[in-house]
Amino acid sequence: MEPSLGWNEPIDAYCERLGPEFWAEPVNAVSNLAFLIAALVMAQRLKGHRLPLAWALVAVLTCIGLGSFAFHTFATPWAATLDVVPIGVFILVYLFAANRDFWGLPIGWSLFGVALFIPYAALLVPLFDRLGWLGSSAGYAPVPVLIAIYGIALYSRARQTGQGLLLGALILVVSLTFRTLDLPLCSAFPLGTHVAWHILNGIMLGWMIEVYRRHMLELQAEKNPEDKGSWA
Repeated sequence: MEPSLGWNEPIDAYCERLGPEFWAEPVNAVSNLAFLIAALVMAQRLKGHRLPLAWALVAVLTCIGLGSFAFHTFATPWAATLDVVPIGVFILVYLFAANRDFWGLPIGWSLFGVALFIPYAALLVPLFDRLGWLGSSAGYAPVPVLIAIYGIALYSRARQTGQGLLLGALILVVSLTFRTLDLPLCSAFPLGTHVAWHILNGIMLGWMIEVYRRHMLELQAEKNPEDKGSWA
């Protein structure tokens, strides 16, 4: 059994990093601006709309960018925690929003659906891990699968939302591909491909918020055609 890392032990997990220095991954670090730009764009698009869950997702998206920046600069276990926790929170909040607002489930059942993500991930992550070539990306692989399932299931009920989710799943698959190829292609491409993961993931997460925003405004328009500018 390998000894666990201390909170301040350096982590060398990406092609670009060649040492423990703060700016040892400058491109990976700076590319986290993609998350912050996506959050800023969505904040602008949400202005005037009372969509608390969408605003919460924007806040979490901002934390994803800051947490990932911390990990690609400090590169320690505590920074890695700041990196992965906001991603998990985004998944769970979005799943609750999808259950409640895409499917119209009561809050209790929506929360139950969120809780089911834990055994779902616990079952699928080891299966993806057995593929070997996915590496640490196996932990993320169940997410595009789940998004695609929701997209297909919603297609006949809310076509634009279903299409939006399927596009989000596709972007995430491409994004995960670049994340997975970072170390295998390191000798041929020393900069690494992790930067593409950041950029595409920022686009994808911003798009997922946009899908939710459009769905909610469509619901609002159906309920009150005379008031298309807010959500109660």
